[in-house]
Amino acid sequence: MSNKPYVLEPLTDGTLFSVPGIRGGSRRTGVKPSGNPDLAVIVADQEMNSAAMFTTNACAAAPVHVSRARLAQSPRTRSIVVNSGNANALTGPQGMRDAEAMLHTLEQSCGGPGLVLSTGIIGVPLPTEKVLTGIREASRDLSVNQHEVVQAILTTDTCEKTAAVHIVEREAPHRTWTVGGIAKGSGMIHPNMATMLGIMATNLPLPAEHVRHALRTAVDQSFHRISVDGDTSTNDTVVLLAPPADVDVDAELFEAFQEALTFVAHTLAQKIVNDGEGATRWMNVHVQGARSDSDAHQVATAIACSPLVKTALAGGNPNWGRIMSAAGNANVPLSPENLTLQLGEHIVFANGRPIPVDEDLLNQTFAERRVTVVLDLGAGPHKSSMSTIDLTHGYIEINAEYTT
Repeated sequence: MSNKPYVLEPLTDGTLFSVPGIRGGSRRTGVKPSGNPDLAVIVADQEMNSAAMFTTNACAAAPVHVSRARLAQSPRTRSIVVNSGNANALTGPQGMRDAEAMLHTLEQSCGGPGLVLSTGIIGVPLPTEKVLTGIREASRDLSVNQHEVVQAILTTDTCEKTAAVHIVEREAPHRTWTVGGIAKGSGMIHPNMATMLGIMATNLPLPAEHVRHALRTAVDQSFHRISVDGDTSTNDTVVLLAPPADVDVDAELFEAFQEALTFVAHTLAQKIVNDGEGATRWMNVHVQGARSDSDAHQVATAIACSPLVKTALAGGNPNWGRIMSAAGNANVPLSPENLTLQLGEHIVFANGRPIPVDEDLLNQTFAERRVTVVLDLGAGPHKSSMSTIDLTHGYIEINAEYTT
């Protein structure tokens, strides 16, 4: 039994709004042809220390530039606006003006400093007046229907992505803190920073540097470990909010907070990959025995992103040669004589040669909804993992028709 002074208690159906002092409002502005909620505002009761990680895509959207600049001025954030259905990406100088107008209206209506997040179709001008009106109306109607706030950030998602956990002091159970979050993402998911969109918060007061460190650590263990289609979005943003503190938090409490934040981030990331567009099967790729964490992650990513691996998964075809070939293309020094590959419970390659396995057993392994692959590089003590989905006709249909 653990003797740690703090324990974690996951919340059933917990969300960002499980965190005391965080409220939200939503509106149907008409940006989405479906008429579903498409604008959300998230407001804290006070200015919060904040950190964000943004897409590394060189064609980053206007709201990414605006929010990045805002955080460069100060780590404090009071409010966030998210519009869905239109990414406001690759929209030129007008797109920047539109994102700045969203920020100005948000801060006037909800208090600032603020951040702007967008998701949806790329290259289409934002219907700005609809969005600005939605911000003003949503700000007057906070905490009415939090499910609609979560729904308002979705695009091709088929379900909400939420998570929350309590941090409880073992010797004083009345002393608790909460970490909660919401996210969206289903396609164009290969986060090189975060996910499509994610917002997390806590009521544990933290210095700004602790917020930055905790977010980066959590993202590296969660959103950086998933891939749906190998495409990093123009709009990827993940944000963390925490009440400001002038002094460092107790080391054991911060350790518990980091564990809680990583739990929430990992839960959100797994919900994203589980909702991957057109998915019928999922694969967990574990790479071990690497010279470095970087090598292990690079190999795991190469396997998870290989179209040949993903189509084999879609067909339930245990064509493990595709997995080995993808690993060999990872630009990491490998020696086949040192590699061991395991599909489910079956070792199919070791010591530089294939290992005979009953074909029916392998077919049964790949016919499962979830397939586990373990590749040992035989080169060191480091490891990494990735979660991915198959590549199906459903994925192609969704994305072939997305703008319609």
